[in-house]
Amino acid sequence: MSRPRFYTGDEQDTWVPFAALLELLPRELDAQLLRDEDLTHFDYFALSMLSNADDHRLQMKELASMTNATLPRLSHVISRLEARGLVRRERNASDARATDAVITADGRRKVLQATPGHVETVRSLLLDVITPEQAEQLREITAAVLARLDPDGRMAASRPR
Repeated sequence: MSRPRFYTGDEQDTWVPFAALLELLPRELDAQLLRDEDLTHFDYFALSMLSNADDHRLQMKELASMTNATLPRLSHVISRLEARGLVRRERNASDARATDAVITADGRRKVLQATPGHVETVRSLLLDVITPEQAEQLREITAAVLARLDPDGRMAASRPR
């Protein structure tokens, strides 16, 4: 039986602040979007994926994959957005068993309205506090970690631009 590996001092100095970032950043992104647009960050993410999709529609299973959501979680979010008139569900034209999420004109307006504040928040919390060299390192680091976490490139962020 192998001995458990614990963090070295350097590893702990890397992991602990990163774990704090994983907790704090989503909370700040949610707070801004909820305050300004009554959207969670996940709502905004899903609407953005739909807004950028061909014909502004995606199969629910594809949207779930792109946003790393379970189908039940995504269905709950889509139901909330649907009640607000931001999305609608439609039968998929090529697969009668599948359902598409389609962003409405109001949904497109909402995501466009939310984008400047969201971008400003991301800039102030992350992009403006790191150097261009650090930004390049961060891209490389996140690409390496995403390759491990999402080797099939299911999430939109894992796919090349």
